[in-house]
Amino acid sequence: MNIQIFGKSKCFDTKKAERYFKERKIKVQSVDILQKGLSKGELNSVKQAVGGIENLVDPNCKDKDLLALYQYLAQEDKEEKLLENPKLLKTPIVRNGKKATVGYQPDVWKQWE
Repeated sequence: MNIQIFGKSKCFDTKKAERYFKERKIKVQSVDILQKGLSKGELNSVKQAVGGIENLVDPNCKDKDLLALYQYLAQEDKEEKLLENPKLLKTPIVRNGKKATVGYQPDVWKQWE
């Protein structure tokens, strides 16, 4: 397994995801999404795995103005806005090769083991 966790340092679900894999002695690569962000290829891969770009957006984002702006963008501009503003993304984003999950989903991760 090649696990990558994209998350925010102050996100409790990200910490729970890291703990989940650590308890099972599974090596993970943790990436702070606010510092490094996602590459365009990573975003496309995750988007396909989770069923669309709308499943990546956090409806509880603290920046309500940015979230409102995002919702009124044309579909082709939404991906670019997510790449520019990773704080709009729901975390943790956990990748295992071509598979990915958004949010804390230990039931899915158990199937990967």
